[in-house]
Amino acid sequence: MTSKKYTDQMGREVQIASPPHRIVSLVPSQTEFLLDIGAPVVGRTKFCIHPNDQVKDIPIIGGTKNFRFDKIRELQPDLIIGNKEENYKYGIEKLEKEFSVWMSDIFTLNDSFKMMSELGGICSLNDQAEKIIQTCHTAAEKVKNSKSGKVIYLIWKEPWMAAGKNTFIDHFLTHLGYENIISEERYPELTTQQIANLNPDKILFSSEPFPFKEEHLVEARAVWPNTECTLVDGELYSWYGSRLIKWANC
Repeated sequence: MTSKKYTDQMGREVQIASPPHRIVSLVPSQTEFLLDIGAPVVGRTKFCIHPNDQVKDIPIIGGTKNFRFDKIRELQPDLIIGNKEENYKYGIEKLEKEFSVWMSDIFTLNDSFKMMSELGGICSLNDQAEKIIQTCHTAAEKVKNSKSGKVIYLIWKEPWMAAGKNTFIDHFLTHLGYENIISEERYPELTTQQIANLNPDKILFSSEPFPFKEEHLVEARAVWPNTECTLVDGELYSWYGSRLIKWANC
């Protein structure tokens, strides 16, 4: 089998079978995209749940931050695909000693489109990837500047944690027209009083990673009575692959 050298989104050079025939994907949004273009995914994490009709038959290799190395070895992948933020450094460094590991590093929509284009090329599925990219472009343009107001996007409870700057979520909130009033980078912890002092117009409660539900909104409205509290689909705001197409129906 021939191989080619690629540079991933972390600037690492990776020698990859051309095309790969056995892929292990370590990131839910990228797993969905790979399956959507028809890539040969033979392993996934327990959080890779879409598309449901396809992932149910694909072996699970652990979580995004706790790989089962023995299971991965059993699958004999010729390519492993991960992400700098979603996976853990030790696990990736251990895998790359044995396998070809291509890493994405995504902060913007353009980063997402580039990831999809590059993986389409690696898998020799360029046409399929380009079709999805164009559909994602159209969906993203449809909702651009469709929202407004000062927001806080909460991803966790006890302690409260919000999406801050230098994240894909922050970029996408801005794309939608929101003003993310969290000035700290990454995912800072906040107190109830700090959130009140920021005086947001809206607080968006993400369905993941913490599974916020209606009962949490009832509590929140009692704590922040002057703020609109809303449940949102975390996959729509943080999955940076073909899940972006779903915005076309919003």
